[in-house]
Amino acid sequence: MNLTDFLNHYALTENPFRGEEARLDAVFDRMRASGNPALRHSEFEKIVGDLAHPSASVVFGEKGTGKTAIRIQIAEAIAAHNHSNPGGRLLFFAYDDLNSLLDRFHERVGGAAGDALNKFRLVDHLDAVLSQIVPRLVDAFLEQGTDPLPVLTPGAPVKATVARLDKAMRRDLLLLQAIYDRPEDATSRTRKMQTRLRLRNPISGFVSDFLSVLAPLLIAAAAVYEHYFAQGEYKDERIWWLIGALAGVWALYMIKRLAIDRLVNLAVARRVRKQVRVVARGDVSFARSIRRLDASRRVTGLLPTTDSDEPRYSLLDRLLKILRVLGHAGITIVVDRVDEPTLIKGDPERMRAIVWPLLNNKFLQHDGLGVKLLLPIELRHILFKESSAFFQEARLDKQNLVERLSWTGSSLYDLCQARLEACRPASAPPLSIRDLFVEDVTKQEIVEALDQMHQPRDAFKLLYRCMAEHCAGVTRDAASFRMDGLLLETVKRQEAERIQALHRGIRPA
Repeated sequence: MNLTDFLNHYALTENPFRGEEARLDAVFDRMRASGNPALRHSEFEKIVGDLAHPSASVVFGEKGTGKTAIRIQIAEAIAAHNHSNPGGRLLFFAYDDLNSLLDRFHERVGGAAGDALNKFRLVDHLDAVLSQIVPRLVDAFLEQGTDPLPVLTPGAPVKATVARLDKAMRRDLLLLQAIYDRPEDATSRTRKMQTRLRLRNPISGFVSDFLSVLAPLLIAAAAVYEHYFAQGEYKDERIWWLIGALAGVWALYMIKRLAIDRLVNLAVARRVRKQVRVVARGDVSFARSIRRLDASRRVTGLLPTTDSDEPRYSLLDRLLKILRVLGHAGITIVVDRVDEPTLIKGDPERMRAIVWPLLNNKFLQHDGLGVKLLLPIELRHILFKESSAFFQEARLDKQNLVERLSWTGSSLYDLCQARLEACRPASAPPLSIRDLFVEDVTKQEIVEALDQMHQPRDAFKLLYRCMAEHCAGVTRDAASFRMDGLLLETVKRQEAERIQALHRGIRPA
């Protein structure tokens, strides 16, 4: 008998226990759509917190315990919250694709991967967050691209949205765009944003054009007239002195504009580029955007020209202030899959180098920011070896800490039961996990077997193997569709040994 025969006998449209990755699991998607409460871990409410007041959470869990599923569920909870609270929405940001970020950082810093990652700072994380959120905001104002999680209120006219921002906020938004927009078209978008935000000054533009173009033409015209056409009292050597003085002033102005100002902007841009190490952008690109900023925004105290975190926090506060006017109460950042980037390769020490800068109480408790750290269990072991000074800085007692994301046998049974129901037509008669086994296998025995799996992924592996091995040991004409207790006990023992070998690092999965 094959597995298809087994599934068809129980009216199962697909195998409920085949999925191992939440992002690619169709059964998980259907259960989410139906709002099945069995999906949520018992600690979910603590992790997500009060969405009206974004807060931090630090969660440690082994592979397969459902961290990615929790990230997806947080995104859904925020979407539901935003639908019910249009004036107090949360901007969701999944900080889980670190590959390109770390590659850019490594290219900039150089050296061996491990040594480079040890130089990763909190300000690099702040730059990375801003460089992911600001382009979405710029896209919305320029009406470019499509954002599945729109920053602006859907359907609201952009001109009306711009009018809600005072001039200081519009200048702050242009400042954020000049530093953190996408490298490939940041310069051209600075000019477009300047126009869209109505920050062009027609008087200063006229004066600049006059001094650059019209002034030399008038000086040349005066010189030609004086040389060829002036007569009598108008032909005076002192007029030549005046023309020469005006030409000298014009030349000094052009030297300042074309040389000194550009060199100053380029020097500032170079300092910004050296510090913003997670954005692949050159000095000239930064300089062209910075020179379009208001003079009050070009001071180095506002720009990220040093490794101090104060300019970054200032820029983050300006972004949050703009978002509040646009109807957002704050930002929720979910950090996940830190073990997957190619530069980390699951190495706990490399993960530590990237994650530890985030364990900063000032950052985690920042007003309007809700940071959710979904971390591998290996980091928990390293955390417990840290000094008291580290714990004083991190203040994990204030961060909704979940030391180990674990599942009981009962909760895993409920989850597997929910997946079984999600794979059957609504008209099908009730079916339980217990019904898949012979009469002498009790529900408690199944619960105890699942309890040894500790997490959803391994629970699914257990039941999947039971089904597969049962089908492999039965001929089609025997028509035996119920699994026996010996099979459950054998598979349970083998799976428990596999899990122990995995934890010891002598098995791949």
